[in-house]
Amino acid sequence: MNFNELGIQAIQEENYEKAAELFTKAIEENPNEVIGYINFGNLLASMNENERAERFFQKAIVLDEHAAAAYYSLANLYFEADRFEEAAKLYEKAIANGIEGPDAYFMLGKSFEKLGQTKLSLPYFQRAYEIDSHDLQIKLSYAIALASFEMFVEAEPILKEILLADTENADAHYNLGVLYAVSTTNTEAALHHLKEAYTIQPSYDQARYVYDMISLRN
Repeated sequence: MNFNELGIQAIQEENYEKAAELFTKAIEENPNEVIGYINFGNLLASMNENERAERFFQKAIVLDEHAAAAYYSLANLYFEADRFEEAAKLYEKAIANGIEGPDAYFMLGKSFEKLGQTKLSLPYFQRAYEIDSHDLQIKLSYAIALASFEMFVEAEPILKEILLADTENADAHYNLGVLYAVSTTNTEAALHHLKEAYTIQPSYDQARYVYDMISLRN
């Protein structure tokens, strides 16, 4: 095993000091290889040493402008710091440089969502869903985006799929309840799912509020 592999193993064993030493050795041994900088940056980010982590990711990008993982890791750092516009640009770079899996598409969608640009988020949630249709977080975000554009026929089965996999998913219950309330005459189903949402999560004030509004209306 090389120093990077040993460092990752040390992280898995929660020996972060040893991981830092091993990633340092990896960088010293191969100062022009980006993987050591990315690994060390991810370690620092997990320890909330964000300024240092940022420098390591930026160094990796300077060494290799096609380092998709470096763009993705730096984007995550900015997303967590509420720097959504910068994060979106970096997720786009990670995708353009061939990063695999659904996560970059999903996080790009979340960035646009945070920026209030739901129309831009929808195709990225859709792409993430196409890559991994089993991830509940991806399914929920995609269904909510669909419903926001009144694509209720498309959103409903996805929300039902979530509840089949996780019967106590309060957000899925809430959004399915709202969907029934605004797109059907099935008041009983709407109230059922809204009640489930605030029963599962008593602090879900919005679910309770919508439930009360529908109850008063009928």
